[in-house]
Amino acid sequence: MLVGIPREIKPLEGRVGLVPQACGELIHAGHQVFLEQGGGEASGFSDEVYSAVGVKILPDAEALYRRAELVVKVKEPVGPELDLLREDHLLFSFLHLAAEPALMQRLQKIGLTAVAFETVETAHGLPLLAPMSDIAGRLSVQIGTTLLHRPQGGKGILLGGLPAAERGRGVILGSGNAGGNAAAVAAGLGADVTVFGRERHQLAAMRELGPNVTALYAYAQQIDEAVRRADLLIGAVLVTGARTPHLVSAEQVAAMEPGSVIIDISIDQGGCIETIRPTTYENPTFTVSGVTHFGVTNMPGAVPRSASLALSASLIPYVLQLASGDWGSNPALQKGINVRAGEVVHPALNG
Repeated sequence: MLVGIPREIKPLEGRVGLVPQACGELIHAGHQVFLEQGGGEASGFSDEVYSAVGVKILPDAEALYRRAELVVKVKEPVGPELDLLREDHLLFSFLHLAAEPALMQRLQKIGLTAVAFETVETAHGLPLLAPMSDIAGRLSVQIGTTLLHRPQGGKGILLGGLPAAERGRGVILGSGNAGGNAAAVAAGLGADVTVFGRERHQLAAMRELGPNVTALYAYAQQIDEAVRRADLLIGAVLVTGARTPHLVSAEQVAAMEPGSVIIDISIDQGGCIETIRPTTYENPTFTVSGVTHFGVTNMPGAVPRSASLALSASLIPYVLQLASGDWGSNPALQKGINVRAGEVVHPALNG
């Protein structure tokens, strides 16, 4: 099969669909791989490194999409990329269509088949979303800690506290991959961390992070009390393939102290905090009721080298099967199909 890897054009998105080592696996299996010129540079992989494993470098996106049968990219297609997609393309990328109805309609009109990373699912979970959730969770605390600094408009506290100064209060909604990684980093800094979830085994794992971590069932009243006291509020709620429900209202945000910070990792699926909206790394924050909001939809794009390596390692078994053409019996990939030949088929998108 002809596999194409375009250069990402979302603002400050440095990841690449497949790193050179993964491309080498495809070529060894008998496939041809094409990369848009410069597609791996932001992740630290030059065109020369790709060429060395047998990848053919094409000069622009138009040439790339024209040659490719299977398009492997990181973020959902935007702008001019949509004009280059064809009915016969098989698209494999993050899509988050529940929060992007216009994109869903456009893919339907094109008539292609689109498999979304975030809905590929096995008995053990979401293997393609998991590494990016890990990264987003860790980044959320790193970014939130900085946004709490006074020069960034924060309340001027050190999240982990120190002798003679109280610990900052971190509240995390969700105890899965993203929430768990956020909790681990916040706990390691020494913050007073409260994590909300619904699965007992996840809450038990959160509690094991240390004596400064409290793990609670996600009762609305307890969330309300914790949110109002939070210095850093992190949303990490996931409903596979579906739009994220709001767990925090605008009224609750208004009750938070000025200079507090909200980071909603679930913004890709609409966000779990009523006042959040999508932003980019070019203009990442905005303020509502005196509270700083961070809603960047491609958080792992800030660490493209780490993210591309982690993502490729998870992707390559699935890309190999897609490229073989024999993937109809793979239940994980079948669950990943959001649009098939122009028809929306994922149940979370047909509700």
